[in-house]
Amino acid sequence: MNVLQGPLHGITVIDLTRVLAGPYCTMMLADLGARVIKIENPGKGDDSRQVGPFVDGESAYFASVNRNKSSIALDLKADVDRAVLERMLEGADVLVENFRAGVMDKLGYTWEMLRQRYPRLVYASISGFGQTGPYRNRPAYDMVVQAMGGLMSVTGEPDGNPARVGVSIGDIGAGLYATIGIQAALLRRATTGVGERVDISMLDCQVALLENPIARFSATGTVPKPLGTRHPSITPFDMFATQDGFVVIAVGNDALFERLCNALDRPEWIADPRFASVPARNEHHAALKACLEGRLREARTANWEAVLEAAGVPHGPLNGVPEIMENAHVSARHMLLDVPIGGDRTLRVSGNPIKIGEAWQGSAVRRAPRLDEDREALLGEFGT
Repeated sequence: MNVLQGPLHGITVIDLTRVLAGPYCTMMLADLGARVIKIENPGKGDDSRQVGPFVDGESAYFASVNRNKSSIALDLKADVDRAVLERMLEGADVLVENFRAGVMDKLGYTWEMLRQRYPRLVYASISGFGQTGPYRNRPAYDMVVQAMGGLMSVTGEPDGNPARVGVSIGDIGAGLYATIGIQAALLRRATTGVGERVDISMLDCQVALLENPIARFSATGTVPKPLGTRHPSITPFDMFATQDGFVVIAVGNDALFERLCNALDRPEWIADPRFASVPARNEHHAALKACLEGRLREARTANWEAVLEAAGVPHGPLNGVPEIMENAHVSARHMLLDVPIGGDRTLRVSGNPIKIGEAWQGSAVRRAPRLDEDREALLGEFGT
């Protein structure tokens, strides 16, 4: 495979999305090789262009999720611009939008109309609450669905207030599920020749991410609560203080616990009835954490990293963003990309974690487009 051509090479995506959930989805499709044509509102474009921080007047927020796309500004209430969009749709494979439910219908682009005129088109809608159900007309942002979807109820410190996850998982989760749904619809189209409607609800996606809390509540009737960094049913599976910081240790079975005890030169813990099994360790998690931290505070994090690595115990340091930016493994996996921004500057952004064959997102990264940047070329291709 040509490294500059991803597995979705040849797929054309018409992108009517803005802010984060939709643009994240279409960025993933672009990273995988699809051609993505971003349709923006004339004048100000995608709302996220006005969200900081800014580099030479350009939004880093916008640039971080709109690489590898082209941009044209179209007024979808104007006949001449609607005609351009409809010519694009004649050869397009995918249409993605993340308006509130019903907006596309008001514009005249119902699923029924699109299916009739463009039978091969995969039409993906990302909205706060989906195209059906009593909440379908409600607006939503990331924080709203994190709260309503239960995620905040299990995030934070014990006995503390619920907390938002530190990234926009409400948007990003919806963008990722949309990417999966679109590719599944394209795969089915390869057999049937007919496109599909993909309906993604941000709230649905948050509920889907509650795999363990929902199952635990169903099984036990106990309401899941925030536990900090601790796992609800596996111990030790937590963050522990060292002499100069923290280390995460994740021990999921008795064999690994034995390795951990020997590595820390505390073999007596293996025979301690409080720690003799996964259920016992989970019941006595506070006592075990006290024992572990008493030992781990005797040396620096780097020392324990070496000890645990030699013993084959799953572990890791608590990295901040600066450490991630300098991490050799992250760099070797091409997970940091330099995207041009502003005059002659670059913005370092997170890369694509999907590695398929020899195709990966490397040096051939097009910066996020300026508003209407590709108008002349696109009108030459799709205009009158």
